[in-house]
Amino acid sequence: MKTCAHCGAQLDDAAMFCPNCGTSFQQTYADPADHTAEFDPKDISDNKVIAMMPYIMGLLGVIVAAILAANSPYARFHVRTSLKFTVCQFICGIAFIIPILGWLAGAVGLAIIFVLQIIAFFQVCKGKAKDPAIIKSLGFLK
Repeated sequence: MKTCAHCGAQLDDAAMFCPNCGTSFQQTYADPADHTAEFDPKDISDNKVIAMMPYIMGLLGVIVAAILAANSPYARFHVRTSLKFTVCQFICGIAFIIPILGWLAGAVGLAIIFVLQIIAFFQVCKGKAKDPAIIKSLGFLK
């Protein structure tokens, strides 16, 4: 038996809503790739522009952002994410050594990374801290 937090009525464990007051007991889905709640809203608003730099300026932006916001967990999250993009770009660049097939694979890989960087940039604009697709499965730089 569970108790309704709103009205105190005793309910069956399988109840999806309280028949007395109508309060819903459906659980909401939490995205495991979304880390926004882990950061202070003031930190996010104060360092949003600095967190955009690694996505706009590449490796130079990573270095500048790491120096300017060394004590901001939000900015460090985006610096680490951008470093993952940089490593993936380097790996795609190595693929260009192989003629034809490597050129094709490298170009497709770089295009995918570019799109993911644009998505990550707009996530920063919204004040979010989400692991981008594909990159989130990479275990380094946690």
